[in-house]
Amino acid sequence: MRQVIIDTETTGLEPRQGHRIIEIGALELVERQLTGRRFHTYLNPDRDIEAGALEVHGINEEFLLDKPRFAEIADEFIEFVSGAELLIHNAPFDIGFIDSELALAGHEVASVTAVAGVLDTLELAKELHPGQRNNLDALCKRYDIDNASRSLHGALLDAELLAEVYLAMTGGQTDLGLTLESPARNEAEGDEHGAVQHPPLVVLRATEEDLRCHEARLQEIDKQSDGDCLYLHGTGE
Repeated sequence: MRQVIIDTETTGLEPRQGHRIIEIGALELVERQLTGRRFHTYLNPDRDIEAGALEVHGINEEFLLDKPRFAEIADEFIEFVSGAELLIHNAPFDIGFIDSELALAGHEVASVTAVAGVLDTLELAKELHPGQRNNLDALCKRYDIDNASRSLHGALLDAELLAEVYLAMTGGQTDLGLTLESPARNEAEGDEHGAVQHPPLVVLRATEEDLRCHEARLQEIDKQSDGDCLYLHGTGE
């Protein structure tokens, strides 16, 4: 499975009011592993940046004056995301801006959803943690992900954090500290100190479908028990 984690920064909150994208950050994930391939660019929006948006990302108009326009990078961006599942936190926001930019550029691709699927990680987080705060900072805290460098929002930084959050939310732990370093021996045999050696541990990882079925079952148990499913609510979060 090929997935692309995407985040954007913008001049304001609403593309219908003429606001534009000023930064795109995207990372490639293949079979739940970051490949090192990325798409990152700042963009000249040809307009002012609202004060509220500037407080969030700290990207000013002067910095963007020599940056490319979206139309100049549109083909490269579409090529990077085509055929992937896009992982976006609050997807309607970013998709709305990307589609607006495609329209302004007169691009042949009218919507990014025509060339890629979309998974809204905010909706996924709400399903896993109903009634709790599920913004990126809250999720980093919940899953013990270091976001100390996030004093301001940034598209590439936020995409990197979202990649970690997504892997954690969907069972991303890969090392349980149970690796057997010694060669396998018959269980009846011991090493030179008499310690019994066991065969290597076989790890069977849950598939995405397994995880969805597991979550659906937990929600059913929670509903039947009037919200008393300890697996979902026993952490005190």
